[in-house]
Amino acid sequence: MGWIEWFYFFIAIQIIHGLGTWKLYKKTGYNPLLSFIPIYNGLILLKIIKRPWWWIILLFLPVVNLLIFPVIWVETIRSFGKKSFSDTLLVLLTLGLYTYTINYSNKIRYIEDRDLNPASGFGEWLSSIIFAITLATVVHTYFIQPFIIPTGSLEKTLLVGDFLFVSKYHYGARVPKTVVAFPMVHDTIVGTGVRSYLNKPQLPYLRLPKIQSIKRNEIVTFNWPADTVRQFFVREKGVKKPLDKKSNYVKRCVAIPGDKLEIIDGLIYINEKLSIFPNRAKPIYKYIAYSSNGISSQKLVKLDVADFQRKFIISNINQKSFESLRTSILSVTNSDIDNFTVITGSKGIPKNIIIENRLSVKEITEKVKNLSLTERDYEKIRESDIVDSIVRVFRTNKSYNTSFFPNDITYDWNEDNFGPVTIPQKNTSINLTLKNLPLYKKIIRDYEKNSLDVKNGNILINDKIVNSYSFKMDYYWMMGDNRYNSEDSRVWGFVPEDHILGKPIFIWMSIEGINDGFKNWKIRWDRVFTTIHGDGKPKSYFIHFIVFVILVWGVNKFFLSKKS
Repeated sequence: MGWIEWFYFFIAIQIIHGLGTWKLYKKTGYNPLLSFIPIYNGLILLKIIKRPWWWIILLFLPVVNLLIFPVIWVETIRSFGKKSFSDTLLVLLTLGLYTYTINYSNKIRYIEDRDLNPASGFGEWLSSIIFAITLATVVHTYFIQPFIIPTGSLEKTLLVGDFLFVSKYHYGARVPKTVVAFPMVHDTIVGTGVRSYLNKPQLPYLRLPKIQSIKRNEIVTFNWPADTVRQFFVREKGVKKPLDKKSNYVKRCVAIPGDKLEIIDGLIYINEKLSIFPNRAKPIYKYIAYSSNGISSQKLVKLDVADFQRKFIISNINQKSFESLRTSILSVTNSDIDNFTVITGSKGIPKNIIIENRLSVKEITEKVKNLSLTERDYEKIRESDIVDSIVRVFRTNKSYNTSFFPNDITYDWNEDNFGPVTIPQKNTSINLTLKNLPLYKKIIRDYEKNSLDVKNGNILINDKIVNSYSFKMDYYWMMGDNRYNSEDSRVWGFVPEDHILGKPIFIWMSIEGINDGFKNWKIRWDRVFTTIHGDGKPKSYFIHFIVFVILVWGVNKFFLSKKS
């Protein structure tokens, strides 16, 4: 639905409201015609039911209004003496239309001095819950939303198990496009797998005023443009979700509208200059290390190197013990029962599994290892006695494939050598040719909703032959710091402005082993209550928070004792 259709819908609602309430307005001393006047009728109704005027704002907040409308329906009928359980149930089941039976009744009576306090403890509890949910929904939708880092695409900048607070107001909160949705959940109701929204109706794209623009190399949350999945990590062919219900991603915005981006040997160049990352950023590159005496995994772990593989031989494995260590194994290279060889991550095989299953395990010390390292990790290893040599590697061989953006066989780009490509900017035009069309066809067709076709060597947009195109939105280029373990813009291209969610500002909790079961959880105390952006080493403000909570509790208790 466009804005015109929504305007017609809005007017229709006013007519429905007026027809169902005009006698109620008259009964309270107001001109019944006021029940048909948009917005003002809502203010009058709030006076009638003795509720604050600012509730009118909540009625115009998508998703939040789904909580407020039922409250107003119930309050309205109770203002006219209908306060039984059956009355409440009827007005809710009829979506407020039960007021018609009251409006056209000859026995309606307005209770001007109605007691607004709940009639029972349950009623008071329910009222408190509704208020809390409404407030939380407003905050969640328009101000601050919690997120969790599920993958290692931003390691070691953001870690798997980091719980983030993301600001919606920095870049301007996006008004939900999906009008009918369960509050404070994303695409599914937690624990059920049931879809949490209705596909229709949809509001046009609208964003509230921002306090800053996205800066180059900031970490940004956004909706995955290529999303066709119902749940994160569960690909279901043919499932299309509304924009604001697409999977949430967190990446670093390495290029902003108007930038010319090129990746050369794994290094990012913006406008032909090497991109300089903030000192908190820890981009990861590939290295090959060699030692004639073999490379010790234990020594690598002691240096805080975490992204490498280990090889083990298990000489007495059986089906039961294999099942117990299945989650620790990346692959099996030899299935011989007496020489069972497995590949694991840097953590190896947990000691408790070895002990519980009485396994005979021996690690193979390899002379050559592929390592994923930050530049700081590289320097630590280079200066140590762990290796004889270590060199950075990158993919130089190019081939025409569809694995990387623009996913067209006429382009030979890869993760280490990519572009150049100019990031589209709103209201700027490009010359459009058959050569560069693959770069922009998704923008033209999918993001900016034009028809696109190629006939007889001509490009047709909305059935007209064109040789240029003017962009309607700004676009961004998002990449993970863990360059070889990140599905990002190098795979699916530009991120449209309307897909932007917000700016991560705070880590409020961090749990190591978040995906390994509750018993394996370990809190990273040094990351709790740390900021994400800024200069220097992240500083934890957890102690400051605890002191603040204690002070507030103490002051509150002091004043309560004074009152008593």
